[in-house]
Amino acid sequence: MAQHSKQLEEVVLSKLLRLNAAAQGIVAGILFGLGLFLATNWLVLKSGPIGPDGRRLIGPHLGLLSQFFIGYRVSFVGSLIGLVYGFVAGFVVGYSVARLYNWVVDFRERP
Repeated sequence: MAQHSKQLEEVVLSKLLRLNAAAQGIVAGILFGLGLFLATNWLVLKSGPIGPDGRRLIGPHLGLLSQFFIGYRVSFVGSLIGLVYGFVAGFVVGYSVARLYNWVVDFRERP
């Protein structure tokens, strides 16, 4: 009986240690995308000082993301573009972390 419970415990622990990479990717994508969407819209609503050229200086640091995300800018339309880019980037990061974690778990489980 003790042998059977020991085997059952090993099976349960090995199944609990693995992550669902797709689920983690989707959750991370939603968090990244919504975070970028909310941060951009917060800056748009907050506004900013007027620069020397007469344009509003809104979020110069967040605006640097346009170097990586083509079409993104600190505006409402840019926040929608950032939502998509944020989801894709978050999915890739979350999925990769889960796959790497599962690889390490598989490596440790080898006899």
